[in-house]
Amino acid sequence: MLHPTAIIHPDARLGSGVTVGPYAVIEGPAQIGDGCTIQAHAVIGGHVVMGKNNLIGYGAIIGGEPQDFAFQPSVQSEVRIGDGNKIREYCTIHRGTTEGSATVVGHGCFLMAGAHLAHNCQLGDHVIIANNALLAGHVTVGDRVFIGGGCVFHQHIRIGRLAICQGLSAFSQDLPPFTIGCDLNGVAGLNVVGLRRAGFSSEQRTAIKAAFSLLYRSGLNTTQALAAAGGRAWSAEAQVFWDFIAGAKKRGLCDFLANRSRTPPPDAEG
Repeated sequence: MLHPTAIIHPDARLGSGVTVGPYAVIEGPAQIGDGCTIQAHAVIGGHVVMGKNNLIGYGAIIGGEPQDFAFQPSVQSEVRIGDGNKIREYCTIHRGTTEGSATVVGHGCFLMAGAHLAHNCQLGDHVIIANNALLAGHVTVGDRVFIGGGCVFHQHIRIGRLAICQGLSAFSQDLPPFTIGCDLNGVAGLNVVGLRRAGFSSEQRTAIKAAFSLLYRSGLNTTQALAAAGGRAWSAEAQVFWDFIAGAKKRGLCDFLANRSRTPPPDAEG
């Protein structure tokens, strides 16, 4: 199961049934769980802790040092990967930039070829990231998010649960749960198909639509919408939406594309 050309540090800990392909490198003291496959030319850094049944694709580099001018190589940080993830060829995942911190991938995620997770990113479970998407440091991604190919994300932003990001979009503000993100910091609408596929009932979807409409269609600003929402009872799913909105920091939230088109044109006389 271990190719003779693979280089495995004696301090590395490999579980049972691990397969390591030609010319792969596993540094110590990395921990690789049972049933993992490390394909040819992949590099697993010594600061990686990996669960079971993960696939690491050809040429992927997991646990490299963060691209941070202030980083000191003596810092003890990690990449932590759960179970059942597919991390395809040439993906890069960097370890945390501060002492004791970590870049985290949950369970059942699928990172397609060329995806990049910078230091201290946090991925939930069942996240799909298509080819060549780039996440800067400290980006937090909720469960069951889908990120289209070529998307780029500014540091310190959040992507809410079950959001979907259209390919080649760019985000420097938080994208709320259950929404479709596109363009530059834009929200096109609700991810209705994703909600159905996730098993949300008609009543649950209706509550989320009401929350979305209050935030984006009522004409209220975010502070006003939060105040109005505070006077109503919401389902648990809709409350997830409002909790995310309330947690927005100084970068703010992506805005509704339909509202952009309502901006009055400039005065023709200048």
